Amino acid sequence: MVIKSVEAAAAEEARLQTQTTLALPPAKPSFRRQQPYPFGCNRPGPCPQLAKGSRPIHMSVVNKVVSMDEASALTHHKLFLLLLTGILVSALNALSSTISTATTLTKPTRLVMKLIHSDSILSPYYNSNLRAIKSSMDRYTYLKARAKLSSTMDEVRGGVKPDYGGVSFLVNFSIGQPPVPQLVVMDTGSNLLWIQCLPCITCFDQLSPIFDPSKSTTYTNLSCNSSYCVFDPFSENCDSARTCSYYLKYDDGSTTRGDLGMEELGFMTSFEGTMTSVSNTVFGCGHKNDGFNGLASGVLGLGPNKKFSLMSHLGSKFSYCIGSITDPHYEHNQFIIGDGTKIEGYSTPLEVFNNLYYITLQGISVGEKLLEINSETFKRVSSGDGGVVIDTGTTDIYLERGGYNSLIEEVQSLASGLLEKVSNVFDDNRLCYKGRVSQDLIGFPVVTFHFDGGADLVLEAEAMFEQNAEAEFCMAIMPAGHQDLTVIGIRAQQYYNVAYDLTDKKLYFQRMDCEVLD
Repeated sequence: MVIKSVEAAAAEEARLQTQTTLALPPAKPSFRRQQPYPFGCNRPGPCPQLAKGSRPIHMSVVNKVVSMDEASALTHHKLFLLLLTGILVSALNALSSTISTATTLTKPTRLVMKLIHSDSILSPYYNSNLRAIKSSMDRYTYLKARAKLSSTMDEVRGGVKPDYGGVSFLVNFSIGQPPVPQLVVMDTGSNLLWIQCLPCITCFDQLSPIFDPSKSTTYTNLSCNSSYCVFDPFSENCDSARTCSYYLKYDDGSTTRGDLGMEELGFMTSFEGTMTSVSNTVFGCGHKNDGFNGLASGVLGLGPNKKFSLMSHLGSKFSYCIGSITDPHYEHNQFIIGDGTKIEGYSTPLEVFNNLYYITLQGISVGEKLLEINSETFKRVSSGDGGVVIDTGTTDIYLERGGYNSLIEEVQSLASGLLEKVSNVFDDNRLCYKGRVSQDLIGFPVVTFHFDGGADLVLEAEAMFEQNAEAEFCMAIMPAGHQDLTVIGIRAQQYYNVAYDLTDKKLYFQRMDCEVLD
């Protein structure tokens, strides 16, 4: 009887499991993974490899969206911000107290610094989608205009404003003696380092103390007949007794105005764990700054104009490694500058035109399919139209219309029957779908940008699409006009170490988890 009961129970359990299985709804159709090559590589032959000691990356999107049920969490907004502010201020104060004992070097071999995600000092409940879209478009409009300017105009009549509304990365350093800690936005699209200074005619809120040059023993004003004084719109009335002023007006109407000076900067290197100061650095001391927001105190220009860029003191090489831009608490974002910067990976020729960094895009693949795009599509013409710029101040990708049309047609073809299209409340022209990137795009083929020289930039779903709402995502590639400028923003550069060698005129891509560099 006991044996019979066990057998009967087993049979009944099997029957119930079968009924339960049959009652399940059919599995949702999904994308078939089309690339058998390692680390998302989608082409035969040599492919970008993981850096030594690194691991394959399985990225997921973490998107914080406030629902009605989470409304009570907003009461903790200010407490959270105050906590983070306190932590950062403590770190900046530590920087300030330590830098006074730093060794002053004219040209350090290299500096290794942590990059701070802009959203890590903001509320995690702040929904910045509308702000990000608008500011990214403003940034693109500027870059198009900038590409057509003559090199002598530089930033006198129009400066590059980093995409404050989107994702940006901050560098901390100290300035002056006694040292005053600062946080500035890293930007490859501009040349001048500028910060807010006292006395303030108009200033915006910032996390770090506002620098007062009158209290620094190492500050020097530049006269307006200095060779550095090309930012002064009134330089024709210049004489040696007058202080050089600068004025930058950005495409969205925001402006910064002040004096051009020289000062000592101090950097905490995350790799060596030491303090290094760099003397006689040219910077803009802004007394009237309108139209900015956020908690940064200014902009760190990393453009190719060595006369004003920090690279005039630190050499002709720099690199940055960015992890997931959707994770503001990722701790391994890193910035390295100096001739000792480690340059590895696949390279492509780097061209400087009107103080922007250009690279040559030869084609685009989706999975193993090379898209049919005219070979002239991404070429720059003498008027400044066209071409491809790589930029840290732009969040998304802007693709010339011919290339964009080919790409979006292929994406829509792949998504047909699998995803439901939806209209985006912010922009009707964006390609958007119902669902979540982390769930509904599993197996979506990688998109690869092929550059001259054999370098590839591989975009997985998290780089191609952004989660706009709890149940909506959109393609993060925007259309430019025919023969218009293509811009590769920071979203496409996730999980890459991107290195610039201005002496050999090459740009390097090395795919990795930035933690390997720690």
